[in-house]
Amino acid sequence: MVLLPMITMSDAVKGGAKRALITGVSGPDGSYLAKLLLEKGYEVYGASRDAQAASFVNLKKLGIRDKIHTVSMSLNDFRSVLQTLVHVKPDEVYNLAAQSSVGLSFDQPVETMESVSIGALNLLEAVRFLNIPIRLYNAGSSECFGDTGESAADETTPFRPRSPYAVAKAAAFWEVANYREAYKIHACSGILFNHESPLRPDRFVTRKIVNGAFRIAGGSKERLKLGNLDIRRDWGWAPEYVEAMWLMLQKENPDDYVIATGETHSLREFVSEVFSNFCLDWEEHVDYDPALVRPNELLASRADPGKALRELGWRAKYKMRDVARMLCETIQRN
Repeated sequence: MVLLPMITMSDAVKGGAKRALITGVSGPDGSYLAKLLLEKGYEVYGASRDAQAASFVNLKKLGIRDKIHTVSMSLNDFRSVLQTLVHVKPDEVYNLAAQSSVGLSFDQPVETMESVSIGALNLLEAVRFLNIPIRLYNAGSSECFGDTGESAADETTPFRPRSPYAVAKAAAFWEVANYREAYKIHACSGILFNHESPLRPDRFVTRKIVNGAFRIAGGSKERLKLGNLDIRRDWGWAPEYVEAMWLMLQKENPDDYVIATGETHSLREFVSEVFSNFCLDWEEHVDYDPALVRPNELLASRADPGKALRELGWRAKYKMRDVARMLCETIQRN
């Protein structure tokens, strides 16, 4: 039995400013969300498995590292999650942590399942156990829908996950839904489609394309190797997607929302757009590599974000061509 001090609502709001805890604060979404919440006057705590050893590079890039309180927490350890919630006393928790690469999930399926689904479950159970009015956001994924074909997925579309990552995200989504219904916890999932930013790790294909085109424009003779160029995705801009996360937790009645631009483009179109920003013809510099095709590749991913507009007042301002341009502009400045 874990003995913990009682937490009251007055404890949670002591000091006036809202207090938020972000798991995965060092990732792209976590860093942009931390910046947004600071601008809104929040006191922001960021959780990392080992906060003392973590570099928090993305927070430094955004110039907010010194404004974030960092705490060590292991999402896979229920006691660690409990102790962190007792210590921080957050009003809002944003769960953005866990293994985030679809491709890597095929090589690390167990770690992916544990980090995504067990982490979400521990947070939900800790909130239930403590019985305090915490509002919880969970990062869902469009990968849960699988191949949508010509149909645009919305909040009623059945899940057909086709990767270990998608299976884990689907499990976490239903955990949130069940705790919300069974225990009346204020919890929701944002089903986010692809959202890019300069903070994306280099292993993601969008960064690989932008970085490769930049080097080639600078005189490199390399050939950029890519997988299936016919896959179609809905690409948005991460800094504005985190605003949708915040808006979800401001709703009095929690619910789940698809967050996307509503436009779908092929990877070929994205590649062409990026290379054109460097005044290059992509076909002269790109090769197809079948080794880069995933075991279960999704051919098309389409979204209907209408509910987010109707109920949250949120609409994506930046579409694929804007995203490609801004990524190219950022790498040229740096």
